[in-house]
Amino acid sequence: MSGRLQGRNAIILGASQPGGSGWTVARILAEEGARVAVAARRLDKVQALAEEIGGLAFRCDAGEEAQVVAFVDGAAAQMGRLDIAVAAVGLGAQGSIDETGQAALDEAFRVNFFGPFHFTRFAARHMTEGGSITLFSSITSTDVLPGSVAYSCAKGALNSFTRYAAVEYAPRGIRVNALKAGVLEGPQARRWRRADMFDRLLKEVPLGAPVETEELGRMVVWLAADARSITGETIHVDGGGHLRRQIFPDEMSEAGLQSMGRRRTDV
Repeated sequence: MSGRLQGRNAIILGASQPGGSGWTVARILAEEGARVAVAARRLDKVQALAEEIGGLAFRCDAGEEAQVVAFVDGAAAQMGRLDIAVAAVGLGAQGSIDETGQAALDEAFRVNFFGPFHFTRFAARHMTEGGSITLFSSITSTDVLPGSVAYSCAKGALNSFTRYAAVEYAPRGIRVNALKAGVLEGPQARRWRRADMFDRLLKEVPLGAPVETEELGRMVVWLAADARSITGETIHVDGGGHLRRQIFPDEMSEAGLQSMGRRRTDV
């Protein structure tokens, strides 16, 4: 690695899955020289990651504002100013519109929108000019994947928030962007493969391959170190998946439909 982030402090919300997006981003930021604080609901998992990268670990439920404040303020108190903030959280609520009640909507927005919203506003308070905030969105925020309405709408709200935050924090020299990932390799891919969905999803990806989580890490580094004029963008990292369409319900396997909260008779 080049050490492009030497001397910078980074915080990552959502890093409990080995091989997952947040976990990989934390490792890459540390390899580039950043001091990294990681947080997730499972403290034991992020402690293992923190030990591996020489960072700090915090317990934090992304949907609880008070815990987000405690994480951000606690990390800032130990590290000093914050230079990089990454919200890599995601809760993939499944179900059609008719199957999605208030509780499912509340949970989807609590984690996928409210968490990153509060994370951004509290992290920005500890940043000075040159700060970079990266939020993790999804291709389904704009491309319909049946059975993911609550999750996808919450990520759609996050896209809008990215633009608002970019404008509000621009006078302070803080940039806010989002990564809109497509079919990812990692823990999610293992679930899709079990449901005979992975190859079906990849048929609509022009490059024909899933996105490696390492690429998301490199994008975060690029946004923090090099992309000094880029803010308010929602960047596709999807192998060109947004150029085609998402898989239709009648193309899903039975197990895939069930994993999305659907049944073949719903189609």
